[in-house]
Amino acid sequence: MIIKQTCVRVCVQEAVCALNTLQTNVSVLDQVQRERSELPELQLQAMRGFLHRTGLTGSTCAFTERILRDYGFRTGFYSSPHLVQVRERIRINGQPISKELFTKYFWEVFSQLDATKDSHGVNMPAYFRFLTILAFHVFLQERVDLAVIEVGIGGAYDCTNIIRKPWVCGISSLGIDHTSILGNTIEEIAWQKAGIFKPGVPVFTVKQLDRPMTVLQDRAKEIGCPLWVCPDLEQYESGAGPLSLGLAGQQQRCNASLALQLSKTWLQRYRQSGVCDLSHTSLTSPLISLPLSPGLEVTEWPGRTQTLRHGPVTYYLDGAHTTGSMQACVHWFSQEIQQEESSNSPVIRVLLFNTTGERDSAAMLKLLEPCQFDFAVFCPNITETITENNADQQNFNVSVENMLTRCLDNQISWQSLSGTETKQGSESELLIKGRLPLLAKTRTHTMVFPCILSALQWISQGRDAVLAAAGSPYLPVQPSVTAKAEPLREAAQVSVLVTGSLHLVGGVLKYLDPSLAS
Repeated sequence: MIIKQTCVRVCVQEAVCALNTLQTNVSVLDQVQRERSELPELQLQAMRGFLHRTGLTGSTCAFTERILRDYGFRTGFYSSPHLVQVRERIRINGQPISKELFTKYFWEVFSQLDATKDSHGVNMPAYFRFLTILAFHVFLQERVDLAVIEVGIGGAYDCTNIIRKPWVCGISSLGIDHTSILGNTIEEIAWQKAGIFKPGVPVFTVKQLDRPMTVLQDRAKEIGCPLWVCPDLEQYESGAGPLSLGLAGQQQRCNASLALQLSKTWLQRYRQSGVCDLSHTSLTSPLISLPLSPGLEVTEWPGRTQTLRHGPVTYYLDGAHTTGSMQACVHWFSQEIQQEESSNSPVIRVLLFNTTGERDSAAMLKLLEPCQFDFAVFCPNITETITENNADQQNFNVSVENMLTRCLDNQISWQSLSGTETKQGSESELLIKGRLPLLAKTRTHTMVFPCILSALQWISQGRDAVLAAAGSPYLPVQPSVTAKAEPLREAAQVSVLVTGSLHLVGGVLKYLDPSLAS
């Protein structure tokens, strides 16, 4: 048994390492941007021949998948990014595919593409495109009844948009993100998102601002598809009172409403095909008084408005990475800690933050500033300084130096917001040990750590039994830094908000929820 488990672990690591060779470097990213603007149709033709039945985005996917799975359908679910292991992106019946299946199907696809690339005069597909092909292959081989597909970036030129005849499409709340690819305005982004519209295929969205809504309506008219705006969740009929959700946060109520309409529409289409009896389901009312809603209550989607209580340390995890999602995160966190911090016992609030890409860190930190954190901790999306057996979370697109520079910039932005800028010439440079810095020293309660593990160990101060049981070596810090942690050791409760990046949240969950890594 031990030998078999070791072989499986080694085999899946080899597959992930091979997958990582397809990660997009800077030059290829530049090429992708040119191709998106100049030859978008070629991007889609490169993926032709794969299909699915329903496409949408975000937490809405998780709600939709769970609702339809509860009806007895065999579901496929493709999402991105992954939190801990790349297998999470491809799910069957809500569970990541096993290591054995991932390894089997990975090499089937990888070997076939590698063997034929020269004869077709093409390169191997990049990381996300390959995973999309792999997901479709898995769903076809595993004979799922339906596939819920989350778009990667945008919609119009995303590789998932090869699906020509989905049964229903959905667009959640629009925000500014990926501007170098999608455009700098909300209207341009709305145009890109509407690229998933197909003639005659129903589309649902949530309430949007007037300008992007106009773009969606114009695109729907141009393409020839019906577009509906979902009602507020409070408008749905429920004999048991207000609908409860498995995912916390006010913004999830919009996602749940969208999921209900998408699920209802898919079930209507399925019933019309005559392949099953859904006569027990009310599908004629524009609202839903139904056995659809129980799926909403049991939906789980790690890393989004998630709370983990580990003794005196409570972690609030949300992968918010835009100003819109950060506003929702702050609202959720503020409500949660008001309930948790009702006693007179001393409570310490800690922010653990990082961002990636071109995102406006300063704007997001400004939204977080009213939360009144006692400590603001910054670290790159590196789980630990030793990266052996960590292929799932390796990123070869950004150098360690650039990631650490961003952390220092975030620290300066936070100090500026709190009026505690480090004066020129003061001791704030990173202390180097080998090739990685140990810690940034500042005059305020802000810290920069070289990796996620060292940040978590310092924040928890040995008071998190789960983290201590993980068996990871304790990473030392300087005595002056240890002295600053006295409030963390003495507080009755430590509340830690982890946000700014889903990759950061995933790295944290690797240590706080070992089941995700098993």
